[in-house]
Amino acid sequence: MSEPHELGWHRMGGPPREIGRALGLAGREAVHRHLPGSEYFRAMTGPAHAAAVARMAEATRARFPAIWDEIEGLAEGLDMPVEAVFAWNCRGDLLARVPDGCTTVMVPGEAPVLAHNEDGLPFFRGACFIAEVAGLDAPAFRAFCYPGSIPGHTFAFNAAGLAQTVNNLRLTGVEPDIPRMVLGRAVIGSHSLDQALAVLEAGAGSGGFHFALSSTADRRILSVEFGAGEVSAVEVKTPSAHANHALHHRGGLSAQIVTESSHDRQVRANALLAEGLDPLAILRDEGGAGLPIRRDAADDPDDENTLGTAILRLTTEGIRWSIHDRPTGPAAYSGTGF
Repeated sequence: MSEPHELGWHRMGGPPREIGRALGLAGREAVHRHLPGSEYFRAMTGPAHAAAVARMAEATRARFPAIWDEIEGLAEGLDMPVEAVFAWNCRGDLLARVPDGCTTVMVPGEAPVLAHNEDGLPFFRGACFIAEVAGLDAPAFRAFCYPGSIPGHTFAFNAAGLAQTVNNLRLTGVEPDIPRMVLGRAVIGSHSLDQALAVLEAGAGSGGFHFALSSTADRRILSVEFGAGEVSAVEVKTPSAHANHALHHRGGLSAQIVTESSHDRQVRANALLAEGLDPLAILRDEGGAGLPIRRDAADDPDDENTLGTAILRLTTEGIRWSIHDRPTGPAAYSGTGF
């Protein structure tokens, strides 16, 4: 008998508030079990950040009212105050050192590949899930979701053929105007690569993220680093990797935290790409002289473990995708398009 999947799968749809409520119900038990005792959650919801959270809430309501409705629904489903839920979704804007890791491999070509390890808080292992979402005014999408968080800041792909993978950048000195996770949620509602980029260029006064973006209609791969009011977009023309520090964002190159793990994963992934390894093998690698790409250690120095892996291949027939929840063996889920 095969082992049960570590990643659940939840289908939901309707107006934004109903989608948010379904997301909240899917993550409620894990959130109430783990977040109240988390030092990160207590920091986000404490008085030190109240003014910044209120400022970002006002900006979100004004610029992205549908996403605000989804957050209110999320709070309802979680049975938590919306202020606390919103603050948790601002975590990477308020603190440079939060446990959002990840490694992305980008392989351009006729059928570009975005491959991604989603690394996050170890206590959420077994509680994360894929949300299959059919909204009213945007393309349907599938996204890796953490309990208590809106989609769009991990890996995702939509029915318009857009794919995104997201890495944390630990930019310092940021005074955020809008949460980076709200921008990520807006991107996955885009119909094209250019529209997705325009969402970020319209306002990146947020914490730092790296997006790898591609689409079935426009099979460029864009490496987009943004935050602190700056967007840097570079077309990827050779196989490349990205960990958790800026590689071409000018502000990030001068003001960021590069952890030992991020440095080591970047070096190791670059070396394995040079050897010609396929993306899944790279993301499952536990070798090298430093800290590994695949992260399962209980004492990981960044408090992160690999909770899911996605391989997204953008073909003329649609996105051919596989989602893995274990370090070896076959995919938990796979398919082509929707």
